[in-house]
Amino acid sequence: MAVEKRHLRDRARAARACLHPPDLAERSRRIGAHAIPLLDGRRTVMAYASKPGEVDTSGLIRTLLDRGVRVVVPIIEPETVSLRLSYLDDLSLLVPSTFGVPEPIGHELPAEPEAVEAVLMPLLGFDRAGNRLGYGAGYYDRFLDAHPVGLKIGVALACQECARVPAEPFDVPLDWVVTEDGPLRCG
Repeated sequence: MAVEKRHLRDRARAARACLHPPDLAERSRRIGAHAIPLLDGRRTVMAYASKPGEVDTSGLIRTLLDRGVRVVVPIIEPETVSLRLSYLDDLSLLVPSTFGVPEPIGHELPAEPEAVEAVLMPLLGFDRAGNRLGYGAGYYDRFLDAHPVGLKIGVALACQECARVPAEPFDVPLDWVVTEDGPLRCG
């Protein structure tokens, strides 16, 4: 299964890398517009802060903040292979940190996992059953196993869809995947 996942990750990275920055920016904008209605009524949303090459979540995060939604971002703790949470009020406070992921290091506002009503997750690949192919370390699966969240949304480009992503018992499935083509209900 590990070999198959590695092959799917490589394929998804290659598909994503073919996009020119202006095209990725436009697709990211459309993804954000499609994601907002799924989050209506949520008071606290956990969203990943994107690094270069990923679907850009900065516009989506700005929109959530403008609507009065409390935004929480994960901070990677490689020593414990876990995530801790911080509220984010200002995108300018994000700096590249572990694995190049933007985090509010030095400006953390601790957030309790129980406050999170929805999670927006990065992914490299997905299938319509809601199986998510992440970067391989299992940070989000561990977090969601310890802190179940009512709404799990993957954020991806349509070209990252796979016919089937192999799932293991510890993999937490998605409820929705949002691409530039619109939201896909999983299951």
